[in-house]
Amino acid sequence: MERKLKAGVLGATGMVGQRFIALLENHPWYEVVTVAASARSAGKTYEEAVGENWKMDTPMPEGVKKLTVMNVSDVKAVAETVDFVFSAVNMSKEEIKAIEEEYAKAEVPVVSNNSAHRWTPDVPMVVPEINPEHFQIIDFQKKRLGTTRGFIAVKPNCSIQSYAPVLTAWKEFEPYEVVATTYQAISGAGKTFKDWPEMEGNIIPFISGEEEKSEQEPLRIWGTIEDGVIVKAKEPVITCQCIRVPVLNGHTAAVFVKFRKKPSKEELIEKMVTFKGLPQELELPSAPKQFIQYLEEDNRPQVTMDVDFEKGMGISVGRLREDTVYDYKFVGLSHNTVRGAAGGAVLCAELLTAQGYIQAK
Repeated sequence: MERKLKAGVLGATGMVGQRFIALLENHPWYEVVTVAASARSAGKTYEEAVGENWKMDTPMPEGVKKLTVMNVSDVKAVAETVDFVFSAVNMSKEEIKAIEEEYAKAEVPVVSNNSAHRWTPDVPMVVPEINPEHFQIIDFQKKRLGTTRGFIAVKPNCSIQSYAPVLTAWKEFEPYEVVATTYQAISGAGKTFKDWPEMEGNIIPFISGEEEKSEQEPLRIWGTIEDGVIVKAKEPVITCQCIRVPVLNGHTAAVFVKFRKKPSKEELIEKMVTFKGLPQELELPSAPKQFIQYLEEDNRPQVTMDVDFEKGMGISVGRLREDTVYDYKFVGLSHNTVRGAAGGAVLCAELLTAQGYIQAK
């Protein structure tokens, strides 16, 4: 790449925006040149706007500290400074849909962490190892928007990352019924324990909207493009419970699966650990070398030991065993703000760049 592409981060002061900033420090392809947030932060330096609310474990990158925060609603001004943007804005769903489409119509590719466009029929929702072919629908979206380079692509919900890749690896055995309970970290709500002290030693058995996302979004990822829209798959049928637990980072899932073609445990493990996709073949900068690892110990995966596997971009699985009601059960773990949020979006952007969808102006 002759020069780094100019990236902007919309919603740069929030937790996922901060994760984007941290992950993009020293990125070989991208340079963050623009940070945008609400009118409340606009005009301040990024360092001033974030203040004491920097939530990452690593220090704020020097390269962004003195950037002046732009107003995310000033689409034209932001668009002029960047080749593409990552979106992590904190607005209502309808406001997010509108502003992301406005950026796309301003000929800016938008790679979004938000849920607003996940069910827009011609917007690809992609886990790059699973359904990169869905990026082909961008051509239909551009026709609808009347754009030549502007479009929207999204990544799916963080909660599905700990089991949807595993079920994909097992596709040939035809999983048709799945029960999953996810134990979700507080950073998924944009919080730390400092922000949310009542979560210490506590469990909340409800996360608004999360169960529907956890049941339905995998089906869209496994869907097909038909007549310019993505049609979701019919199977496997998934039912889910989503529980907030006192963990900072890392979503764990306990999963039960029925198969039409019953495999052996050894076959299932072999399919998991050898599963890879285009990001691995293309050696994209953020791609984990091993997407899914299997841990033999009875007490793994654990958040404290395994959440940062492959710099938070890999999936850890353990406790695979036969079940008395279902065929098999397992426990999966993924990093919710890296693979499940900003990191997953960065990997999407890298694949979009490798395929020519994101280019320098």
